[in-house]
Amino acid sequence: MASSGRVVLFFELLACLLCPFELSQGKAKEPFTLKNLPPLQKASSYPVGCATTYDYIIVGGGTAGCPLAATLSLRYRVLLLERGGSPYGNRNVSYMENFHIGLMNMAPDSPSQVFISTDGVINARARVLGGGTCINAGFYSRASSSFIQEVGWDEDLVNKSFPWVEEKIVQWPKIAPWQAALRDGLLQAGVAPFNGYTYDHVSGTKVGGTIFDETGYRHTAADLLAAGDPDNLRVLLHASVHKIVFDSRQGRLKARAIGVQFTDENGRHHQAFLNSNKDSEIIVSAGAIGTPQLLLLSGIGPKNDLQNHNIPVVLHNKYVGKGMADNPMNSIFIPTRSPPRQSLIETVGITEEGVFIEASSGFGQSSESVHCHHGIMSAEIGQLSTIPPKQRTLEAAQKYAHNKLNLPKEVFHGGFILEKIDGPLSTGHLVLTDTDVRNNPAVTFNYFSHPQDLNRCVYGIKTIERILKTNRFSELSADGAGLSMERVLNMSVQANVNLIPKHTNDTESLEQFCKDTVITIWHYHGGCHVGKVVDQHYRVLGVSGLRVVDGSIFSRSPGTNPQATVMMMGRYMGVKILRERLGRAAGV
Repeated sequence: MASSGRVVLFFELLACLLCPFELSQGKAKEPFTLKNLPPLQKASSYPVGCATTYDYIIVGGGTAGCPLAATLSLRYRVLLLERGGSPYGNRNVSYMENFHIGLMNMAPDSPSQVFISTDGVINARARVLGGGTCINAGFYSRASSSFIQEVGWDEDLVNKSFPWVEEKIVQWPKIAPWQAALRDGLLQAGVAPFNGYTYDHVSGTKVGGTIFDETGYRHTAADLLAAGDPDNLRVLLHASVHKIVFDSRQGRLKARAIGVQFTDENGRHHQAFLNSNKDSEIIVSAGAIGTPQLLLLSGIGPKNDLQNHNIPVVLHNKYVGKGMADNPMNSIFIPTRSPPRQSLIETVGITEEGVFIEASSGFGQSSESVHCHHGIMSAEIGQLSTIPPKQRTLEAAQKYAHNKLNLPKEVFHGGFILEKIDGPLSTGHLVLTDTDVRNNPAVTFNYFSHPQDLNRCVYGIKTIERILKTNRFSELSADGAGLSMERVLNMSVQANVNLIPKHTNDTESLEQFCKDTVITIWHYHGGCHVGKVVDQHYRVLGVSGLRVVDGSIFSRSPGTNPQATVMMMGRYMGVKILRERLGRAAGV
């Protein structure tokens, strides 16, 4: 075929492929519903020795994996494997009032899997279809335009992929009183201008979107599966992938990923394979903890580490699991004259210094939530402060939660103002502790090891101090006269739960306060960086048929809160892969 003929054919095929995508980018002709949600099957339903093969096998039905699977299924056969269960019918996932219960539930089959970094900070990773969108605070805010440019994304496609998510699951919040107070306090403290209600990342103060609707019901990335083709999309729950299968036969320049091995909810072993098409791929979207962990378990990583666990080496890559980072958060507890209504994050102050100011308040209004351990976002006082540092364990926290049943409600009167560091320069690493994919690897973030991060934390605390001195927050205090910073810092040392020993000068040195009270806002990332573990298209270097699409590729977390960008990335990469595959088929 002549060159001009191939070009014509390419654009004809491209038009056919993109037609359903372009229609879905604008305003929906009819309301988005879950009527096309594919059947959610238990992994045990997958026949042993199943002969069915797939164009794409996606490991991880989370924030990126669900929109990615939905998009690819519009043209190809997709198998989506999620290690957790369904979010539907689980009140601890679905309703804001039970946010803290769902997040800190330590049952083996809970949607949240607790882990403690070697730094001593209590953290969590999602274990449910929909991933982090099922256990987070719901705030929706896009990445900055500079972030989009830095990662090299097509801005036109990005600006179509964000609305694809937003029209389905994002709403504007009916701003809660505590969030309105933060908005006013930020502006009075000089974090200006007020940018109104916007998804965009712009300096100043704004109200962002939320995935909670007006009834407090949570809409998650799992809902986006309804935008796929249910005839092409198979979803298995409780499918724990423990190994990627490679074809490493002699004569191959690179080992090729051809399938995966996984166990079901009963512990039975299964295998699933790609078809023979050279464009078929395994795509790992297991998150910043799960993805580097799975690569290591599959034989891709530092050779010595793999051999220490008797894992056959497929590819030596010293960078797998390196460059792990978590945005450190410190929070200030503010007692109030009356209990504020529960709110999660709705308002944010974006400073030029790389510090974000957010807030949460109150406890869930259900009787279950009042009497349950609220984790790191609690409004309780004295959580582990009277226990010697070496005895501060999860068991001690659980004992406290039990004893809390007898606490008067007055100790819950108040809210938090939070400060979070953007793009921390302090980084760490992830290593295996064993070869069981169900267990957490050992993760080190090295919070505040870089002095610039510590300086920004101090700036954030001083910004909160300015907010507390505003008329808006003086009105909220118990006596109407405002609060001294020393008093709220003393309260906050006790209210922030981690396993880091406290110092006597915590409130005298803001640097020490930052170090001793650091907690997480669950925005950890890294471990599979571009140029070191994956290429610019997120294909794993040194092998073929394997790609990564999740937050493990980021060197910094996008925006004030990453879920918007990670969901967008799932959609974006789905369209991108389809376009590339069509181009190859057309020979252009």
